[in-house]
Amino acid sequence: MGEAIRIIGIDPGLRRTGWGIVESLGNSLRFVASGTVRSDDKAALAKRLCQLHDGLAEILHAAMPHEAAVEQTFVNKDAAATLKLGQARGIAMLVPALAGLIVAEYAPNAVKKAVIGVGHGDKKQIHMMVKVLMPKATFDTDDAADALAIAICHAHHRQSVVYRLAALA
Repeated sequence: MGEAIRIIGIDPGLRRTGWGIVESLGNSLRFVASGTVRSDDKAALAKRLCQLHDGLAEILHAAMPHEAAVEQTFVNKDAAATLKLGQARGIAMLVPALAGLIVAEYAPNAVKKAVIGVGHGDKKQIHMMVKVLMPKATFDTDDAADALAIAICHAHHRQSVVYRLAALA
């Protein structure tokens, strides 16, 4: 049947970056771990980005995932906040790329559709479905639950032609 594929999902944020790890084998998913990397909101931006980098690098080193998935940035009305989120997202993509992983990206609506069946839903629905899909899953923050949803989304989409072609490149 093959070996289980370990996937890390990352929900980027400057204050809190959620991460969630699942193993996918065929059609089954298994919860591995989840958590949140936090940065010191009183520190300078560069220091905060280093904190996110170091925290994610430590998790990747310990968990040794095979693949990574990151949620795409949404644009909000506050341009400065969007820019900071983009910088945190850059760290969320850089760390697994430096570890040699291909990094898939998913729009928030695609994640919701993969987990709850529709492209629009609230955090409570996502959390409930993550628990339904993986009853042993635990998460310390909304960000960690969202990261698990991103990993689940990737597990559902990883066999797509586009992803397979990217893996060959």
